[in-house]
Amino acid sequence: MKWSKVNAIVTGGASGLGFAVVEKILAGGGQVAMADIELAIKKPVSMVNNNRCISVVMDVTNEDSVKQGVTRTCKQFGSINLLVNCAGILHSEKMVGFDSELSSDDFSHVLNVNLTGTFRVCREVARVMQENESEITVNANDNNEEKGLIINTASIAVYEGQIGQVAYSASKGGVASMTLPMARELARHHIRVMTIAPGMFETAMLENIPDEARNNLIEQSLFPHRMGRPDEFAQLVQHIVENPMLNGSVIRLDGGLRMPAK
Repeated sequence: MKWSKVNAIVTGGASGLGFAVVEKILAGGGQVAMADIELAIKKPVSMVNNNRCISVVMDVTNEDSVKQGVTRTCKQFGSINLLVNCAGILHSEKMVGFDSELSSDDFSHVLNVNLTGTFRVCREVARVMQENESEITVNANDNNEEKGLIINTASIAVYEGQIGQVAYSASKGGVASMTLPMARELARHHIRVMTIAPGMFETAMLENIPDEARNNLIEQSLFPHRMGRPDEFAQLVQHIVENPMLNGSVIRLDGGLRMPAK
């Protein structure tokens, strides 16, 4: 898929990794719906008069909200051929403890946002991508023309979850596990599915980490010895878009970071 031909919807698009993807798409000439639960979606000055970017209020825990956001994006751009799911929450709480413990409600909420929310958006966008199939002219000599791409966001907590990350790791593990079966199901529609598992990135989600803990994490990285930048996440999104052989896999983006048990 050509980066300049992207008609995208990016969840969690108002900040962090999602916002970096929105900026990257616009810089490449594509069109994008910046979807987020808060319109704190105040578009930057560079986007205000850009008809290639729209703001969409979307709560991924609410099916009607997801459907409305997808419908509005299709109405604006005519179709969707790229979905990047970045919406998510971070939750850190021990399963049992003297002061507090992870409640069933909190566990369910984390899964509802990070896992079920990702699924809801994937399902609605996949429906649109399938419906668009008949509207796209396929080269008679090429049975491999791409119709769409879904990129989800997991975490290295899938592999090296820390104490207090039972709910978060479970939710992101589910996202990673959906990748291959979803890719297998959608392959007949010429839709790819990929997942990125980022390590420690400079986003608002991690801005409250104490300096000592931050430095310890940086030291665990092989190279480079720093936290990742959101634009580096966006670079990988672009590469996945442009490389049709990437499908059904989870890619770690972590500078070689392997979290020790603590």
